[in-house]
Formats: sequence, structure tokens, C-alpha cells
Amino acid sequence: MTLDFRNTNTLWASILATTLEHLGLLQVIICPGSRSAPLTIAFTQQPNLTSIPVLDERSAAFFALGLARQSRKPVALVCTSGTAGANFYPALIEARESRVPLLVLTADRPPEARYCNAGQAIDQQKLFGHYPNWFVELALPSLDPTLLAYLRQTLVHAWERACWPVPGPVHLNIPFRDPLAPLPDPTCQAMESQFQPDLFFQGIASPHPVAPGPNEIEPSLLLQWQSCDRGLIIAGIAQPADPKTYCATLGRLSQQLGWPVLADGLSPLRNHADLNPHLITTYDLILRHGSLSVLLAPEMVLRVGEMPTSKVLRAWLEQTQPQQWVLDAGDRNLDPLHGRTVHLRMPPDSLTRLPLEPPAPLTSYLKSWQTAEAKVRQVLDATLSAESGWFEGKAAWLLSQHLPPGTPLFVANSMPIRDVDFFWPPSNTAISLFCNRGANGIDGTLSTALGIAYQQQSAVLLTGDLALLHDTNGLLLQPQLRGHLTIALINNRGGGIFESLPIARFDPPFEDFFATPQSVNFASLGAAYGVEHHIVQSWEEWINWLNPLPATGIRILELQTDRKADAQWRTTQFATLTATGLDGLASILSISTDNHCD
Repeated sequence: MTLDFRNTNTLWASILATTLEHLGLLQVIICPGSRSAPLTIAFTQQPNLTSIPVLDERSAAFFALGLARQSRKPVALVCTSGTAGANFYPALIEARESRVPLLVLTADRPPEARYCNAGQAIDQQKLFGHYPNWFVELALPSLDPTLLAYLRQTLVHAWERACWPVPGPVHLNIPFRDPLAPLPDPTCQAMESQFQPDLFFQGIASPHPVAPGPNEIEPSLLLQWQSCDRGLIIAGIAQPADPKTYCATLGRLSQQLGWPVLADGLSPLRNHADLNPHLITTYDLILRHGSLSVLLAPEMVLRVGEMPTSKVLRAWLEQTQPQQWVLDAGDRNLDPLHGRTVHLRMPPDSLTRLPLEPPAPLTSYLKSWQTAEAKVRQVLDATLSAESGWFEGKAAWLLSQHLPPGTPLFVANSMPIRDVDFFWPPSNTAISLFCNRGANGIDGTLSTALGIAYQQQSAVLLTGDLALLHDTNGLLLQPQLRGHLTIALINNRGGGIFESLPIARFDPPFEDFFATPQSVNFASLGAAYGVEHHIVQSWEEWINWLNPLPATGIRILELQTDRKADAQWRTTQFATLTATGLDGLASILSISTDNHCD
């Protein structure tokens, strides 16, 4: 351990850094600034911590979010006083909404320098409102042993609140008086010979609290599910620590119940398909068929995790109003449809403790879903395979088939995430998908993806042009990146998602104020940051760029598409796909709309 006895500030900050290291902190993202100098010095002196300098605070915060998302451990984020911390706000909101642990450390002026027109002093008390799991302003640095112990235990509590009972951000506001530089102070230096660091830090370790409440499915509830032959499991967006166990658990449950599993494009089930024989991936297209959507209406739904992306699925659930159970260990209301919903406050791994039972017989309801899935998937894959034009949805479809196994893939919001949901087929590639679906924003897309890529297998970002342009300062992270990120850029010169909304029929103001096309030359942009850039000329070339991926650096693979033609493709082909795959199927399915649940 490294304790710095040069002065009060250096000792205080080094105790803070050492305590967090004992708790399990591995990475610190540090933005430049004067007031935070004691924290910067303390963290960079810790030999077992990785300290990464990042110029732009917003980019730094999303980079930290990406690191914490892929490691599932708190990452520390440091900035100076004033508006610096305000730039953390979007990432902190995303961390709260998507339950990612962050430790946000904002340096501050001391109380006497506030509210008196002192420079770089704003009100930082509860700067982030109710979004942090916990907020505290630390006492001013002191050599008093009682206050040093207070500092240690406050940090232990902050770490716990970042991890439990629901992971999320914790904000510590940390005031410092001058001197901010490590100027020697004889009084502090004299303490070093009496201080016993081994005793002071003895027993500090990352807490492992026991989750409150019941952690097993009630037998009576399991019997209720087993009595229903018109039930569904809906697997929403999920990034579990152990994807294979997660998928195997849901696969076993679906077989014991005889229920199909509708898996969102960002569920790991799509990339571990061998673990679930009842997997349904084309439900968005299936449910666009009016008569089939009625015939396939469920009586019971077990939803694991957050609501899927598909608006069609959401509308169908709202219309059919099944009895729903939501399995999630968090404390939030996860039913935006306000249906007949019971929240089971327990993690999905609670399902591993269910009694082993033989698979349920295949019901006509399950067979109907499987038949519809097979027909639509066959037509969908054949259509995309034959598509020679630059339909941007084909990019996601080809990624699913040609990325190296296990590749981390970060998917931007707006159209990329919907293309993954529409077109990503089931496979056994173990590709690991990530996203920022807490607040569903496009800000911080590149920086988060770089955090996902850091010290991992070579990674890919699938993004549109506006999401990338919104976060180009993330390219400043290239010198700090340990690993590789390929940016799969769908450049349709604007916001493609708006083309599918009613506002698209009203131009003006649609083109200038909603689609907002930009004219940035991405080759020049890449050159400004020293980033490799290629315009992809064919789908064959696209496939060749994907495997193998480079080991280091950042590169941009740009696909230039036409968003209006793309929107027309979706309108025409989705109708054709649904009709070609499903017309006539409803009349031959031997399922009834009667209630089959006891």
C-alpha cells in the first residue's frame, strides 16, 4: 500500500485510494483539474490500480460506464470542481437506470469559498439529484485519527451502496483546502512513524451482503405455471455475469413448463441457442399478422428482466392482458404497460433451485409458435441473403454470422438496436452483446463501447452516424485503449429511426429538425484522431473485414446507405415477409383461444 504523509491532503487522499483498493477497486478514470490534484496524485501512486486520464468529462463518464458494465465492478470517476462534474450527469443517469456500479468523486472548494464569487465554485451538493444510490459530502481533510477512521468507514459504506441492494452510482463530494500540490508539512510527516497501516486497514474487504426476502420460487406458483398450456417466457434485455448458466436455466424451465421463449435481440439466449430448444426470435414479424396474433395470445407470461425492445410485442401484451410475473432482483417497477403484473424480487439464478422434472409434452400452442418461427426465419434469411443493395439491416444480420465467437458487440440505440432485434438469428457463437438501454439515449455511445473493449477480446460497435458524431470526443481515448474496437458505421446521413414515425410526412420541418443530416467526412474525422477508416464497397468486403478482427487500435468501417430507401424496404418487405411466411398458417393451426389455465 502507498500512504502519502507529505501533507494533510495527500494523506487523506491516499487513505481514500488505499481503502478503495482494499475493497476491490481496479480502475480509475481521471479528468484533469486543479482542485482534484490530491485525488489524482493518490490514485496514480497506487501500484495495483489502473489510472486512465481522459480529457472530456462526458466521454470519461461513459468510458467508466463501459468498464463497469463489462466488469460488473465499481469504477471510480474523478473530476475537479465546478461544471466538470455536471458533464458526468448523462452517464450517471444511465448507470442508475441500467444498474451499473460507479463511484463518482467530485473535488470541491471548501465551504468558505462557496457562495462568494470564488472561481470554479458551484453548488455541488446533490448535484445529480435522486439518481445516485447514495450521496455524501466528506469532511474536510484532517489528521485527526477519528476522522481518518470516519473516512475509511464512509468509503466502505459507499462501496456497498454502489453494489447492493441494487447496483448503481454513488456520489462523493470531496472538498479540499490549499495546498493542493504535495508540499511538505512537518506535522503530517511526523505522523508516519506512529501510524500502523496494517492495523488501520485490517479486515477491509468487499462486502457480500445477503439479499433480503425470499430467494426461491414458491412451489404453489410453479404448479400454477405448470397447469397452463398457453404460457410464454419473455427474455428481455440482459447482460448476466454468467450467460451460459443464465441461458441453461431458462432453457430448463421452458422445457419443464412446455412454454416457448421469446428472446430479445440483446438477450444472450440468441447466441446460446443450443441451450433452449423452444427459442422464438421472429416474434416481431409473427405478431404483425393479425389473425395469428389473436390465436397466439397467452394466458400467462413469465418475463425475465427488462421489457424487450419490440414495440409490436409491447402492444400485443397490452392488448391481450395476460397474467404476468416479472423475475428481477431490483427494486423498480418494470411494467410500463401497467398490466396484471406481479414482481418476483429475486434473481434469475433462483430458478436453478427449482426441482428437476422431465420436460413437459409439446402442446399445440408451443408447436404453433415453433411452426411460425421456422417459416418466418426461413423466409427472412432467404430475403436477406438475396438482398444485394445497401439495406442497413443486413449489416446486423451478417455480424451475427461472421464475427469471431465470443466477440463483445456494443449496439447503439435507435435503429441499430432494432435491427439486431429484427434480424439477429439464433446461433451458438456466444457473442456478448452490450447496450445502454437504461435511458435509451445516443449520448456516450462511442465512449461506452471503448470501455467495453478495454482489455477484452477485440470488440465491435454497431452505430449510426448521428450517435457516433454525438460522441466523437471518445476518439481522444485511442492512446489509452488496451485492445481493439471496430466501429461498424451505418452512415445514412441522419436519424433513420424518425423515418418510421408519423412526423416524417411533414417536411418541413422534418428533414432539418428531426432527421438532422450532417455532412461530416468520416475519413477526415478519423485522420484527425489517427483512426483507420474504410468505406465498404460490397457485402463480401464487409464479411472479410469482420473476421479476424485486429488486436489493437480503433478503425471505422463505413457503410453508406439511404435512410429513405431503407424505410421503404422495411415497410414493403415486412408486409411481404409476414404474408409469405404466415398466410394460411392460422387456418391450419390446431390451437384454441379457450382458456387452458387452471
